[in-house]
Amino acid sequence: QVQLVESGGGLVQPGGSLRLSCAASGRFVSINTMAWYRQAPGKQREMVASITSGGSTNYADSVKGRFTISRDNAKNAVYLQMNSLKPEDTAVYYCNANIRISIWNPYWGQGTQVTVSS
Repeated sequence: QVQLVESGGGLVQPGGSLRLSCAASGRFVSINTMAWYRQAPGKQREMVASITSGGSTNYADSVKGRFTISRDNAKNAVYLQMNSLKPEDTAVYYCNANIRISIWNPYWGQGTQVTVSS
């Protein structure tokens, strides 16, 4: 059974930084694109950043220049470094990965809360 386990959320003041981590475990053949999404109360889930297995990245306009996504293919892990955090970044952050067992399927982590408040 494939699992994505996230860590690193918490409470931070505006202007502060947090680093989220997510690691895939279980039996699978390979991982393609990995990404971070977020969902604020009363809002739809939105893509924050994504990274392909080759390292190509894509960011939501709202986080460009502040967030950096990276991955460690040897550890089946993806990271999100979040700097200059704003109150509007407050949300539950979810890790997402396209993983191949027999076929490709998307998998989601359980979510980690990020709260930006003074």
